[in-house]
Amino acid sequence: MPPGEDPRDYARTLAAVYDATMAGDRAPARPRDVVRQSWQRLRELGIDPEHNRVEPSMDVAELDLRRRESGLYDVLDDVTRGLESVTASGENIMVVADLRGTVLWRSGSHRVLDQAARLGFVEGANWAEDSVGTNAIGTALVSRQAVQIFSAEHYARSHHPWTCAGAPIRDPRDDRVIGVVDISGPAKTVHPTTLALVDAVARLAQSHLRDKHRDNLDQLRSVAGPMLARSGSPALVIDTHGWVAAVDALPHRSRVLLPAALAPGRTWFPALGLCELDPLPGGWLVRPITTGEKITAPTVHIDLRDSENMSVTVTSGFGEWAYSPTQRHAEILFLLGSERRGLTASRLAQDLFGDPARTVTARAEMSRLRKNLAGVVAAQPYRFVDAAHVTLSCPVDGAHLLPFSNAPAVRAARLTQAGSEA
Repeated sequence: MPPGEDPRDYARTLAAVYDATMAGDRAPARPRDVVRQSWQRLRELGIDPEHNRVEPSMDVAELDLRRRESGLYDVLDDVTRGLESVTASGENIMVVADLRGTVLWRSGSHRVLDQAARLGFVEGANWAEDSVGTNAIGTALVSRQAVQIFSAEHYARSHHPWTCAGAPIRDPRDDRVIGVVDISGPAKTVHPTTLALVDAVARLAQSHLRDKHRDNLDQLRSVAGPMLARSGSPALVIDTHGWVAAVDALPHRSRVLLPAALAPGRTWFPALGLCELDPLPGGWLVRPITTGEKITAPTVHIDLRDSENMSVTVTSGFGEWAYSPTQRHAEILFLLGSERRGLTASRLAQDLFGDPARTVTARAEMSRLRKNLAGVVAAQPYRFVDAAHVTLSCPVDGAHLLPFSNAPAVRAARLTQAGSEA
């Protein structure tokens, strides 16, 4: 909401924009970009704004499992304390959801909790964007940024009496979004500072997770130090996510890409070659046996069917390993997998940004991607190596292809696939 504008006047303007947009008429104003893009995604999916499709809540056992698997237990107290000033008035509720938009915890006054429950906004409910439309939880997950949604900016008409502000919580170990913290309440409670507060609390939670990760690495380092001193050969110690706790007689690196499955014995690491692997409490001792070997005739499978669980799996004579790409890298992998002849930097910039002059940005992204897929992705032009057998798995419904992406080539592919399915 623009600073200083009366919420009631702004709500009436949004309602007029919403009604015109949904009817396919000319709107009196343009929705904010984050809202417009969300509405576009949902219309492409064929979701009815007049029907609130909240999925039934899960049972207590499944909810407890989701909570334990979320990685958010350790930051719940920080989040709750950070937002006490907003929920204390009794007008708003605090919600923490996981990476799939499942509501894990709620807190607030009984009156507002009951109002939210009438919308299906309860623990265990799926509040992802493609389930209930534009909202601070689901849209923050898709856009990967803090979002405030007010009144008729919600896609579902039944949500227009509400306002919400949500911010993603990222795992500092890999920068992947693991959940969202949200403040929701009646539309009259909208306040311009709420979004900044929610975003600050999400960053505080990330700081707590970062500190915990450092503590775990320190603990692993204290166990591994004497072992490295006695090993007498190049070695490094990593945690279960590939972060390096200690290294001896090898080039320094902060993290290594892990194989798909880890087990004691000989294992192929993309960056290290064939290694001997020994288990440690909370990690592994890794001793390279050979270095400098390249992957030959790899099979590369790019799986983009689930936008929240994308992966690249590389299988070769040395074993199998996997990489979870960022959103930008997922876009690039889709383009490379679709065009085996390769892409120049200017063509890649055009496909990603709609501007062939943005080659510096495109090259920087490719540099990062090639570090993660060493020996698999080549340059000049950017492409998968000729020896690689590449398969690309996309959603059955073309409208679900990389729904977070606004890259021109991806949007064109969505329309092409949707047209072929019709």
